[in-house]
Amino acid sequence: MVMQAMNVPQLAAVDAARAARVLNEVRDARLAGQRARVAPRPVIEQSWERMLRSGVDPEHDFRAGLLSSDEVRRRREESPLREVLPVLREGLLSVADVAHHIMVVADDEGRVLWREGCNPVLRKADGLGFELGADWGEAVVGTNGVGTPAVVRRPVQVFAAEHFVRSHATWTCAGAPITDPRNGRLLGVVDVSGPLETMHPATLAWVDSVSKLAESRLREKHVSSLERLRAVAAPVLARLGGRAAAVDGDGWTAAVTGMPYASRIALPKSPSAGRRWLPTLGLCVIEPLAGGWLVRSVDEAAEPPARGATRIVLDLTRPRRWSVTVSGDAGSWSRELSPRHAELLYLLAAHQGGRSAAGLAEDMFGDSGRTVTVRAEVSRVRRYLGGFLEHRPYRFCEDAEVEVLLPADPKGLLPHSTAPAVVRNRMSTP
Repeated sequence: MVMQAMNVPQLAAVDAARAARVLNEVRDARLAGQRARVAPRPVIEQSWERMLRSGVDPEHDFRAGLLSSDEVRRRREESPLREVLPVLREGLLSVADVAHHIMVVADDEGRVLWREGCNPVLRKADGLGFELGADWGEAVVGTNGVGTPAVVRRPVQVFAAEHFVRSHATWTCAGAPITDPRNGRLLGVVDVSGPLETMHPATLAWVDSVSKLAESRLREKHVSSLERLRAVAAPVLARLGGRAAAVDGDGWTAAVTGMPYASRIALPKSPSAGRRWLPTLGLCVIEPLAGGWLVRSVDEAAEPPARGATRIVLDLTRPRRWSVTVSGDAGSWSRELSPRHAELLYLLAAHQGGRSAAGLAEDMFGDSGRTVTVRAEVSRVRRYLGGFLEHRPYRFCEDAEVEVLLPADPKGLLPHSTAPAVVRNRMSTP
């Protein structure tokens, strides 16, 4: 006789205490290899089977080491989820706080990066190890509303003793994955958690709808980035003969010339300038553009530029109108720079041999420990300079000729900058 799975959300809505007792019985029977009165829900049973195979201890919670505060900050800076935090907060926090829930946002590894909501519930979460920097991957802490949705790649609500680890049985979570619309990659999970008696059957649908809204916002930002790339690429493509396309870092097409439009062109996993064989175009030359790549078919394109043919000009002559211009065989493009990015590129130009993250932190802040901020800023610059910036150490690529245009008055060198290395150079420039 096949057992019917219990309708846990419905039972919990009617009688939370009874739901908790039944779920405890189901869990105990399953772990003892016995037959329960009702079957676990399929998504929970499958998760329990994974836990039993991987050796997670159901009676003792295991807590991996917390990430350092610097590492949490670094991951926050680099995570695309920070761009949709306003959507998640607006959609979840106001209700979560009133309903005695908390909102948790974790990255694709299950590490908790943001955690906000009802203060008493936050303190209870601390007791469970549900803290900033904690690892709530399913393989570490068992079935839960962060790790399990990341594994099954769909929304999951975990009630009370459906948690594999017994100490989590007073808790109920509803989590939904958030994926990158450009490539389908898991970015992380948004979760609403709280005591069992505070949860509602509609919580999962609510969390899922907000996660879909966040993905929609990411999609809108992607469309906007393609429009910016199209504007940069238009004059470059107009000067080219043959087949060519401007694509973003994931191969999504912004503009084409001499070839049918394709929404996406398969790029190497880590694109870099040079000759590459692409499945749909054959042998191509790939060159960086602001926010993407120029892809030209070799059979009809001119020969690729010789090494050193690319020229990068950092113009610091105009106050508050600093810019970087990249010129190559296909044409040139420019981008205005923020004060921080003007500082960063100036310092890299001054150290052609390269600088470590600690060295740049010392140059910019007088504090070699501020590597998290440096890495985040370099990451942002690489979004438009792409393969022209290399790392380990950070430096301009060897193929580029770099020129820095300085103001006539040495005191006009990034005059508002307090970066120690800039200040020293400003004072020592003849």
